Amino acid sequence: MKGRSGFSRIWYAWAYSVAGLKTAYSGEAAFRQLVLLNLLLIPVAFLLDVSRVERALLIAVVFLGLIIELLNSAIEATVDRISLEWHPLSRQAKDMGSAAQLLGLSLVVVVWAVILL
Repeated sequence: MKGRSGFSRIWYAWAYSVAGLKTAYSGEAAFRQLVLLNLLLIPVAFLLDVSRVERALLIAVVFLGLIIELLNSAIEATVDRISLEWHPLSRQAKDMGSAAQLLGLSLVVVVWAVILL
């Protein structure tokens, strides 16, 4: 039930978001790997001789990988919360989350390749 409004709501939403990032970082190896990728590629994006729009795209796609991983992890946690028993719909949900991450990482490769080559 939503009971907060104004600054209080913003404060609590920020705190929940930070808690989610901490949880993802501590519990998800894939998220930690993507954080490392971001820590490597974002500085590289600033060193490259590209336009501001190209730089923004290079940075945006690596952030998108983090966002997709957070959503994928949320799907997996929700499915596991419902039941740890094998079910075809649970597998489909997890596989589709994984597929989303595959497409996101493919987008990183394509955008970086198009801009750099």
